[in-house]
Amino acid sequence: MHTHVWKQIRDREGGRVHANHFANSIKSYRTSQLQLANHKDIVSPHKGAINSLQIDSTEGRYLLSAASDASVAVYDVQRSASAASEAAAAFSKHRCLFVVDKQHRQAHKYAVSTAIWYPIDTGLFVTGSYDHHINVWDTNTTQVVVNFKMPGKVHRTAMSNLSTSHMLIAAGTEDVQVRLCDIASGAFAHTLSGHRDGVMTVEWSNSSEWVLVTGGCDGAIRFWDIRRAGCFQVLDQSQTQFGRRPPILKRSTITKPYHSQDSSTKMRGAQKKHANGSGSRQHPIGRVPSKGPMKQRLHPGMLSTQDRATAHYGAVTGLKATEDGMYLLSAGSDSRLRLWDVQSGCDTLVNFETVRLQINKPLQLATTQDSTLVFVPCMRSVKAFDMWSGNTYTILRGHYECVNCCWFNQQDQELYTGGNDRQILIWSPARSIDGEGPAEDQDSWSS
Repeated sequence: MHTHVWKQIRDREGGRVHANHFANSIKSYRTSQLQLANHKDIVSPHKGAINSLQIDSTEGRYLLSAASDASVAVYDVQRSASAASEAAAAFSKHRCLFVVDKQHRQAHKYAVSTAIWYPIDTGLFVTGSYDHHINVWDTNTTQVVVNFKMPGKVHRTAMSNLSTSHMLIAAGTEDVQVRLCDIASGAFAHTLSGHRDGVMTVEWSNSSEWVLVTGGCDGAIRFWDIRRAGCFQVLDQSQTQFGRRPPILKRSTITKPYHSQDSSTKMRGAQKKHANGSGSRQHPIGRVPSKGPMKQRLHPGMLSTQDRATAHYGAVTGLKATEDGMYLLSAGSDSRLRLWDVQSGCDTLVNFETVRLQINKPLQLATTQDSTLVFVPCMRSVKAFDMWSGNTYTILRGHYECVNCCWFNQQDQELYTGGNDRQILIWSPARSIDGEGPAEDQDSWSS
């Protein structure tokens, strides 16, 4: 183990470092050491390109994969199936717990483009396919419990991790409408109309269970409050701001003694104007003002030019919200990555270094838990970018063909990637084969 880590451990033992700071520091260090895993491997049963990967959010243990050969598989990434025989081995092979392929009676007929876990339980998972169907599967019996017939090929599905009031699957298909499928009733809850071409990607907000973000082949990124008709925000690449929003002022700086009521009123007014960039009032996501002029009101009354705003020159192929829900990263067929401030709806002008992205299929992006790094499939490699500067942090090379998807396991700080070469690769922190720990921590009589 690196000397830096041992220093952190000693500082924590001595009470010089807070527990949260210690944990974040160790996780960041482990993430910085990602390399092709030298202690475990995924044995892929797929005979087609890997289109989707996801690890369950409840245990961080089960990996769900979907492929172009119409198959879906589940793996235990913490314990290999042959763990008993490999107990003393330094390298473990993780074979799938089960696979649903074309031999299964209820399997998809064509490529499975997306597979996601039910957010609060691994007892269900959802698949979407080019055969125009979305299936909800019982994990224990591998049987379809709910089926939705869609109007076209299914590109992406998503469920909200925050939801306590609904069980909706947001589906992006080659149709212009976004459909919300209700698992509880087995029917469509409603449709969201606004895109002028197929919907390539969908993403639920990390700050509200009612807010959905969609990206279409028309280059538009739209924000929807599913409780209301019409979208409430369309991102425009011509609306920009430089960098991140100003940090919130600390309490100590705004509670200084004041001499009069007038001076305190002026100070609060100046702070509000500085924080918002103007004296105008800003409203939370998904909420529109009930009085006064509504310049950004879309449905009805939004200007047609604003309604037709685009976020990319070409299709929007990938979306990923930061953990706090304040920023949104988008990828497009114009080989551009853009970081958006969700509250202002502006492009932050972060200049991500040269990337070359696939243009004919959705891309699955991944971020670290603190959203400092974003992992982007760039043809045969995966590039890790610093979220706020756009600089390339590292490049992970291991696939022989284009990479389609990646998923970062927050629990173990491991990255999983899948590509057209039919392989699922694991990128994990460097693991020492020999002994670990500095010399002064080892006694003289141990062998």
